[in-house]
Amino acid sequence: MPKTLGILGKKIGMTRVYDDLGFAIPVTVVEAGPCIVLQVKTVKGEGYNALQLGFNAKKPSRVNKPQAGHCKKAGADGFYHIREFRVENPEAFEVGQQLPIDTVFKVGDRVDVQGKSKGRGFQGVMRRHGFKGGGASHGSGFHRKPGSIGCSAWPARVVKGKKMPGRMGNDTVLKKNMRVIDIRPEDNVVLLRGSVPGAKNGLLKIFSK
Repeated sequence: MPKTLGILGKKIGMTRVYDDLGFAIPVTVVEAGPCIVLQVKTVKGEGYNALQLGFNAKKPSRVNKPQAGHCKKAGADGFYHIREFRVENPEAFEVGQQLPIDTVFKVGDRVDVQGKSKGRGFQGVMRRHGFKGGGASHGSGFHRKPGSIGCSAWPARVVKGKKMPGRMGNDTVLKKNMRVIDIRPEDNVVLLRGSVPGAKNGLLKIFSK
């Protein structure tokens, strides 16, 4: 089967496994697939080659009519997550085809993982940018403030890109070159070395290299 350029997954949590020499390896457990091919897009039809995949099936009572009609062609009711992945040879796939994890990756592969980082809300410059801050004692009145943010005479404005307090987290993060430590197709689980972006149960896009 030709290789897709990615698959959808859900972050379960972190644990450790041991290699043949007894060294502990930190891993993230990801429930990846099986994904269902909902649509095959081609250069002739849509202008580019891609697969539209569905992950995490919905109960029929939770699916609206437009999505139900779209997914009916694939023999499915509906999905919580629908995303696209580019492929080189879309003609090798068909609508309704199931893509288990072991047909997309193998142990030892390098993958890129994309997810939404945890939202931290509105944070100050010390938390958001790692500023040192001021003295904590001896009568200091400067503790966690950002300090001066510009000159008064020229340019008489705050320059663009100045590190300021603001919303932190909840951004799309791509972590590259993560190694596949183990694949357990009977549980639809893949173990990736290290940590991945986002909270538990967060959606992940896993791209093959």
